Amino acid sequence: MCPVAGFAQKDSIVMVKFTPEFKFEDGIYLNFQQVKANSPIPKSRLLTTSSYDDKDFFDYVLDSKTLSFYDQLGVKQTVAAADIWGFCRNGILYIRLDDNYHRITIVGQICHFVATITTYDTRYYDPYYYNPYNYYNYRYGAYPTVTTNSEMRQYLLDFNTGKVMDYEISELEVLLMQDPELHDEFAALRKKKKKQQKFLYIRKFNERNPLYLPVKQIL
Repeated sequence: MCPVAGFAQKDSIVMVKFTPEFKFEDGIYLNFQQVKANSPIPKSRLLTTSSYDDKDFFDYVLDSKTLSFYDQLGVKQTVAAADIWGFCRNGILYIRLDDNYHRITIVGQICHFVATITTYDTRYYDPYYYNPYNYYNYRYGAYPTVTTNSEMRQYLLDFNTGKVMDYEISELEVLLMQDPELHDEFAALRKKKKKQQKFLYIRKFNERNPLYLPVKQIL
C-alpha cells in the first residue's frame, strides 16, 4: 500500500491491490472515472424516501427515470437514470447495460460479466399477398411486426478505458496487447484453443498486471 499525496489532510488515500476480498465503495457511480477513483455518490447524498438500511434500497432508487442528489458543494443535481454508469452494493459492482444492471463477476485490468440483452426481430407481413379471396387482387403495402427475445451475452470491460466489448477472441487479443509476451502466446494458439482458453488468459493477464484501486483512510 502506497500513500498518494494531494488530498485533504483529514484523509489519506492509499492504492490497494485488488483481490477477491476487495470491496468497492457503496453508492451510485455516475461515470467510469468515479469507478476508477472508487468514489461514488454515497447513499447519504441521494434524495429518496427509501430507507438506507433497506436491502432493496438501490432497486427503489434506480427504478426511477431520474436520480437526484447533493454534490460535494451541497448543490442539488438531477441526472437521468439512463445516463449513470452503475452502482455498488455490498462492495460489488453492477454496470448498467440495455436498461438493466448486471454484476461484474470478474474484476481486474480485464473484467468480465454476463448480461441479459433484449433483441428485436422485425419482419414484414403482407396479409393480402397470399389471399386468394382478394377480389380486386390489390396488394397493400406490407407492415412490420416486431418480436422481442431475451438472451444471455458475455462482455469484457477494459478497466483502463471503461470500454465495454463483446466477449470475442478478436476483442480479447486487443486487450492482451498491453502485455506483448502474453499476447504473442495467445496469438500462437489454434482458433479452437483460443476459444477454450479465453478465461484462462484473462486470469493470466490480471495476475501479471494487477489492478490497484484507491481506498480512503481517515486519519
